[in-house]
Amino acid sequence: MDTSNLPPTQKGRQYEIRAIGLREFAGLRRDDERLNPFELARYAKLLVASFELIETFLTEETRAHLLGEGSSKWSGGACSQALHDGRKLIILNPTHNENRQNATLMEEICHVFLGHQPSRLGIENVNKHGKPIARDYREDDEESAYSVGAAALVPYSALKRFVEEGKTSREISRHFNVSRELVEYRVKVSRLWEDYKIKVVSG
Repeated sequence: MDTSNLPPTQKGRQYEIRAIGLREFAGLRRDDERLNPFELARYAKLLVASFELIETFLTEETRAHLLGEGSSKWSGGACSQALHDGRKLIILNPTHNENRQNATLMEEICHVFLGHQPSRLGIENVNKHGKPIARDYREDDEESAYSVGAAALVPYSALKRFVEEGKTSREISRHFNVSRELVEYRVKVSRLWEDYKIKVVSG
């Protein structure tokens, strides 16, 4: 493999190689092709269901909180118990835009393809009101799933080329149908930020 098309850090290269494999599995041939996580989800045996599907099981207070004040506290959730056909149900936050939903779904897909065990919600401690203040999850799994997913959505080779061409993070985000924040995250972790500042910010 041509290492010039891989990030300079060891961890970044590991994530990138896995991301390239995912893109190839999705049938993408070019590094600047847009990856559609919703099409890829079926290969990960994920059933992406609308929020309306679970609304009838929620109290009005819970529904109002999830879609209102608490909407910024969650992006999506997958049921650890598989359906009768082997698929896992995933619900995405309907208040988030398509760009953010793409990143959330891609992270869930990566958990499956990387063979991660589902995280469990657990109470390790409670506050004075008796509410849980800790979540039991595997931090390394969360990091790798997000990082591989982000790399699959915004490949390093294309990102590096776009930065060299002086494209802004907004332009790159529109190209890949992701958020500007995700693009800038990729620029920074890929050690392209100094080049970006020279080519785009200063230029």
